[in-house]
Amino acid sequence: MNSGIADHPLSSLQGGDAAKAPQYLRIDDQSEGQRIDNFLLRVLKGVPRSHLYRLLRRGEVRVNKGRIKAEYRLNAGDVVRIPPIRLGESALPARLTASQLARLEAAIIHEDERLLVIDKPSGLAVHGGSGLSYGLIESLRQLRPGRELELVHRLDRDTSGCLVVCKRRSALRELHALIREGRMDKRYLALILGELPRAELLVEAPLKKNVLSSGERLVRVDLREGKEARTRFRRLKRFAFDGRILTLVEAGLLTGRTHQIRVHAAHLGTPLAGDDKYGDPAANHWLKGYGLNRLFLHASALSFKLEYRVRPLRLECPLPAELQQVLGVLES
Repeated sequence: MNSGIADHPLSSLQGGDAAKAPQYLRIDDQSEGQRIDNFLLRVLKGVPRSHLYRLLRRGEVRVNKGRIKAEYRLNAGDVVRIPPIRLGESALPARLTASQLARLEAAIIHEDERLLVIDKPSGLAVHGGSGLSYGLIESLRQLRPGRELELVHRLDRDTSGCLVVCKRRSALRELHALIREGRMDKRYLALILGELPRAELLVEAPLKKNVLSSGERLVRVDLREGKEARTRFRRLKRFAFDGRILTLVEAGLLTGRTHQIRVHAAHLGTPLAGDDKYGDPAANHWLKGYGLNRLFLHASALSFKLEYRVRPLRLECPLPAELQQVLGVLES
């Protein structure tokens, strides 16, 4: 497999050598444009994700002798310093059973020679680590052995729906460019507590991400230090149920910040139903009595145009049955 690394073979990071001395890897054009955290996850298979982020925060991973953040995108010619790391067999991802692989195969809604799109279930993290033996990308690599699969973007563990995975570095670079330039249309369905003040609303509130010592990510609106974040909300249906108002909305991402929809919804005073991080605990407990046992956020549609395709690709993931059931209760 082409590792996208010049000067040092990927195998030099496995076994005892990685535990004795730092490794220095020169980046070639195959890995250009990839985030350093995703690069480390690829070349250091078996190392928990939480540990890699800890190394980045401490400055033990360096690029061109300087400290970098997890969002840093690699350039051809960069030299990456990887500190000594001992890889134990116990840290390797668990292997899925045949029935689990069959369910994963059934969740793929589009596949061609350059990418695949999967309807990710709620509760499945996109990466292993932080106490998880495996995630979606590790599972897909088991399903498609020998393919260099990489996530194009991410969904929170509790969010379901459309997720794009690339099979080629060229397609990954093209899709990352589309995302940076705002040319990938992402639509989500969400249930909010309360109602929008208008039928359609653009939220422009900069967001700042903090990583706690436990590794947990917490995002807040920060007008001074936050990064630009824009979400367009559109009312789809209003529910008056059991003395409360809830609203089904479509959320369109105009930027792609961590937890963006969840934080912007809470910023409006209408947090997402089932959100245990930014939501209303009492309302979430009440909704559990009516069958909502997860975050009501679903990546329902994606559309984008790639150079190798004549027509734009538009993909849709229907609302999962457990969320449809909740809407059925509210309609009653």
